[in-house]
Amino acid sequence: MLTALILCFTLQLNAQNKNVKPFVIPELREWVGATGEFTITEATKVVYSKSQPQAAEVAKLFAEDYKKMTGVELQVVAGKAGKGDILISLKKNKKLGNEGYTMKIAEKVEISATTARGAMWATRTLLQIAEQNANALPKGNIVDYPDYEMRSFMLDCGRKFIPISFLHEYVDFMAYYKMNTFHIHLNDNAFKQYFNHDWAKTPSGFRLESDFFPGLASRDGYYTKEEFIELQKHAERVGVEIIPEFDVPAHSLAFVHYRPELGSKDYGLDHLDLFNPNTYTFIDSLFMEYLSGDEPVFRGPRFHVGTDEYSNRDTAVVEKFRYFTDHCIREAEKYGKQACVWGALTHAKGNTPVKVDNVLMYEWYNGYADPKEMIALGYDVISIPDGLTYIVPAAGYYYDYLNCNYLYDSWTPAIIGNQTFEEKHPQIKGGSFAVWNDHAGNGISCKDIHYRVFPAMQTMAVKMWTGAKPTLSYEEFDKARLALSDAPGLNIAGRFSGEKRTIASVENVVPGTSLVEKTGVREIGFDYSVSFDVEFAAEKNGTVLFESRDAVFYLADPVQGKVSHATATSTPSISSSTRARRQASP
Repeated sequence: MLTALILCFTLQLNAQNKNVKPFVIPELREWVGATGEFTITEATKVVYSKSQPQAAEVAKLFAEDYKKMTGVELQVVAGKAGKGDILISLKKNKKLGNEGYTMKIAEKVEISATTARGAMWATRTLLQIAEQNANALPKGNIVDYPDYEMRSFMLDCGRKFIPISFLHEYVDFMAYYKMNTFHIHLNDNAFKQYFNHDWAKTPSGFRLESDFFPGLASRDGYYTKEEFIELQKHAERVGVEIIPEFDVPAHSLAFVHYRPELGSKDYGLDHLDLFNPNTYTFIDSLFMEYLSGDEPVFRGPRFHVGTDEYSNRDTAVVEKFRYFTDHCIREAEKYGKQACVWGALTHAKGNTPVKVDNVLMYEWYNGYADPKEMIALGYDVISIPDGLTYIVPAAGYYYDYLNCNYLYDSWTPAIIGNQTFEEKHPQIKGGSFAVWNDHAGNGISCKDIHYRVFPAMQTMAVKMWTGAKPTLSYEEFDKARLALSDAPGLNIAGRFSGEKRTIASVENVVPGTSLVEKTGVREIGFDYSVSFDVEFAAEKNGTVLFESRDAVFYLADPVQGKVSHATATSTPSISSSTRARRQASP
């Protein structure tokens, strides 16, 4: 009788294993379960073919990330895979496209993909399953591929300087969820009405080192060319494309602060003067600096030229805006880049031709660019409807946190504002969501940004890969997603598993002591607290109680000698601002 009960229970487990799709983000497209489990152990080898160097690179990346996640170092070898090993190979398969993969989990794990990026995504699936199941993988077969080829996130670094270390972390974060496009907005400015209507006092930011224009880079933070190149190389290695953006001819106060004669006296100094020939000379030189040469600063196939929210007050300026837009597109193409633009051609309706072929338009507000009209003209588009996919932290307009429940249940890139297209429409290349750091001095840190982005990234990853009808309900998804980290070895939010608990207790701390070394905890995120008692005494200005890479707690701060706390990413940025946008909600 006992034997029969055990056999019945085992059969139930095996049946469950066969029928229940492993939870990963984005959701797997096809799963056929088998009986039993494959467990990754210290003896597991990651194997690739000697003739496939790209597969070798993916294998090395997987082993690196597995070690970050578990501390276990797996051997990476060329040759044939045996029982207990993981094989990564590249083989052509039309069904999978450029990013799909198959995975057979049996006595060994066999991953096959058409491209290295597809194999990379397979290893993300493998890591996510292992992360949730103590390195045990349910046996079965996976076939997985995305609905949309561009799955994007945009971060406004123009208004608020975002440290390069954070951008590197976001590359890995995005890759873990198969989000393949990181759009970095590199210049922008505030509105003068928030700064006593004085353009000279209105913050602006340009975030790249410039040799052509010394002093153009913002003093409160910028990236050297070498840093930005290394960021792109890192992204390329893990399957993420970086699309840099210079936003012109509006949102361009940083350029006018540098060259006052370029500002429009009619439409505001955050608008470049489109009737001034020097404007074109300046922009052409700027593009040349970052796009030209055998090893350009901007390495990827695409470059975003902005062209957003310019005045359409009179016909002459509309025609000139259209001319400028076409000019920027062709300048980008001159250096072998596909030009990306913000949709504005319904707002700027006119007769001056603007290039359509091979131009990628970001559809953010239908009043500025009607999607049906733009698709009829022949534009390929990215769906980034502002009323659904814009995060503006602590602004009081748009979303502070995206409505992930609504997006999960009701949105795909086929829905652009109030227009719905067929799923996988050939001209809808993908979707995106954005963080706009509009408000200056509101205390929003990079950690605050990440706290907002984390659930949105997980949700949008599902909706741009698996599409319209995920298997799980939102409630099930929302609960299950918390079992996954930012990426192997990455804990941007400072999350801890389990219930709230005492992480460490340290007594008699000497000023200057690193609590990171004493506790092993670098930072503590939201929904956790730190408490301690301080016995005060006279201290020299700048005396530190404790600090980490991201924060300092002063017994006496450097300026006033007061007890204070500062973070590396929460200091109000000179380039943060308020951007007027239309607000909508589902």
